[in-house]
Amino acid sequence: MNDETMSLRIRRAEMADANQVAICLQSLGYGASADLVRAKLAAFGEQSDAVLVACHGVLIVGVVSVHITPLFHAPGHLARVTALSIRDGHQRQGIGTALMVAAEQWSWASGAARVDLTSGNHRPEAHRFYESLGYGTDSRRFVKHRPVEA
Repeated sequence: MNDETMSLRIRRAEMADANQVAICLQSLGYGASADLVRAKLAAFGEQSDAVLVACHGVLIVGVVSVHITPLFHAPGHLARVTALSIRDGHQRQGIGTALMVAAEQWSWASGAARVDLTSGNHRPEAHRFYESLGYGTDSRRFVKHRPVEA
């Protein structure tokens, strides 16, 4: 643990964080605007969704979002991490690990039987990161995008 992670504080995101959360998401190439972040924060439920931010003082340096979905075919719930992004200039300092640990703790406390996430095929470094945290591949994800209307 370095000085950067020792002064790190993780908390739930608030509406006032929207601009900084958008900057974090843009660091990973997501086109999320502050308006979109605000709309998502307003729509998410306290019990079924968590958006956690990592802060150094007032600067938000990372964000993770996790959502609980009841499993139909098995007991318990599924927790799905839908975004993990660290602000440019703050990567490889333990922030992603701290955010994932916090997301897992929230997930287990919320009744999740497992935590899953998707990482794009073009992100081999992210794959190694998730594997270092104990994540492995156990299924195949199929995706069909909504057709573009002419």
